[in-house]
Formats: sequence, structure tokens, C-alpha cells
Amino acid sequence: MKTIEIKAISRSNFGKKETKSLRAEDKVPCVMYGGKENLHFYAHENEFRSLIYTPDAHLISLQIDGKSYNAILKDLQFHPVSDKLLHIDFIQVSEDKPVLIYIPIKISGVSPGVKAGGRLKINRRSLKIKGLTRDFPEHLDIDISKLEIGMSLKIGDLSYDNLVIMENKKSMIVAVATSRVVQKEETEAEVAPAAEGEEPAAEQAGA
Repeated sequence: MKTIEIKAISRSNFGKKETKSLRAEDKVPCVMYGGKENLHFYAHENEFRSLIYTPDAHLISLQIDGKSYNAILKDLQFHPVSDKLLHIDFIQVSEDKPVLIYIPIKISGVSPGVKAGGRLKINRRSLKIKGLTRDFPEHLDIDISKLEIGMSLKIGDLSYDNLVIMENKKSMIVAVATSRVVQKEETEAEVAPAAEGEEPAAEQAGA
């Protein structure tokens, strides 16, 4: 896993007025958990571009007032209208202690089932992993080169050196279905919430 360095400045005043002032200057308030005490700091939004606009997971080297901390991303908050970055939560980590992190999935290979006319269904975009930071990859490779129509890969089918997948082993990650089956499921998914008066739930990933 690659490391991204972010230079930041600690803050001791957490009032709404100061937070609003920071955001007006395009600076992002942050909190790092997991240490002896929570550490509050901020940095210009440009410092976070390589962290946010990437599909891969990264280890983060936070340089705060001349001190260095290793961390992973926990949560991001964006403005609901402008999509402006408002706040970031980090988790402090050490090289000798296991940590939980969501690592994105990357599909590789060519499915013979897809080549035969099937449609690829991807149910998960990331998986919750436990391990040491030195063993974390930037993404988890999922090889679909053996999937025929009607076949799938579940979490229990996967294994990675020195890493533990903290998910239900029976959960399906990817499958190859016939176009007819996929179309039927998509139609049912669109109709069912309206008929039952339900709203779709949003899934939030964090470590």
C-alpha cells in the first residue's frame, strides 16, 4: 500500500465560528482518533486531492506541526449541495498492531460467461479487512476468468496472505447471470420500494 503525505496544522479552538472561518478559506477541519487522545487539525483542501480522488486505499502520513503520525482514512463528509469537502476523520495506526480497514475491490480477468452473453453483477465495491498496515494492498484483486453463466464468487472463496476478511463468508461479491435474470431483478428492485413505501438505504464504509 502506498503512503500519501499530508501537511497539516493543529487546532485548539473547535467552535462553530472558527470552523466556518476555516472552510471559508478552503481549509478542511479534521480529527484523528486512536491515539492517547483525539487530535484536531486542519489543512487546505488541496492537500487531500490525491487521497480522495483515487479508487485505491492508502496509508496516510500526517505531518502535524512537525510531528509525524501514521493513519488511515475513516470517514469523509461532503456538502450535500456543493459537494465541497467539509470534514475528515482519521484513525491513527501503528506497524505492530492489527487494524480494520475497507479496501476496494478490483475485478480482473475475462469471464467466459460474459463472453457468452451473460451479464456481470458486482454486489460489493470494497471489503472490510483486518491485518497489519504493511500487508495491506491498494486494492483486492478478484479474478473472474473462471466464471461461467450462473456462477458466482462469495467472500468465503477468497483468501489473501496475512489478511483476514471480516465479512459474512456467504455474501456474494460477483456473479455472472443471464441478461434475462438481470433485467428481471433490476425491474423488481425499481418497483418494490415504491410499492412498499420504502426508501433505499445508503451504505457508509469506514474503518
